[in-house]
Amino acid sequence: MSKVIYITGGTKGIGYGIAEVLLKNGHKVAISGRKQEDVEKAVAELSKISGDIFGVSSDVRKFEDEQNAIQKITGNFGKVDAVIANAGLGIFGSVDELSLEDWNAMIETNLTGCFHTLKASVGELKKTEGYYITIASLAGTNFFENGAGYNASKFGVVGFTQAAMIDLRKYNIKASTIMPGSVATYFNGNIPSDKDDWKIQPEDIGNLILDMLNMNPRILPSKIEIRPSQVRK
Repeated sequence: MSKVIYITGGTKGIGYGIAEVLLKNGHKVAISGRKQEDVEKAVAELSKISGDIFGVSSDVRKFEDEQNAIQKITGNFGKVDAVIANAGLGIFGSVDELSLEDWNAMIETNLTGCFHTLKASVGELKKTEGYYITIASLAGTNFFENGAGYNASKFGVVGFTQAAMIDLRKYNIKASTIMPGSVATYFNGNIPSDKDDWKIQPEDIGNLILDMLNMNPRILPSKIEIRPSQVRK
């Protein structure tokens, strides 16, 4: 059955890869991004796969933006069955040198953004007995040098999603967090190329989400860690 799925940070990288897979499998997809021109460009490309694509500009750091996004999505598609809180950023450096601006940008985008997205969409998810999925990271369970701000935000996403899962089960809403390792994206200034073939690909995460959406309703994979099966080349 076709579902309406909203993906934050869907204009490139993991979010875009998820959108591609879902559209190819007959779902209706809405994506958001901070810049309207990026949203329009992504929608133009994704519409080559399916006409069931809708885009809206939204900065997940602003709750009002996410409220507006959900209103526009329901106005276009009539409902929301699943929400994928994917928008995120990483700024790396020693904790004694990390600026207030960089710390706040990561916490507000990676963690508070997930809350804003859920807060804005939970009413619709209650109606559809839907699914809320966050894209965290293995950095949400493994800490590393120069990762204090990013680790803090992703540890927070994992804890937030797990607690939300318990809160939302009584409404028959599922909540899961996916924790990828190395992914071939534009993250942290990387430009994907053949050198990234060993990494998880964005479409791999899209296929995982497709499997999650197709699971028997009695099954809830609440926390999923995924890693490349190969060692770094």
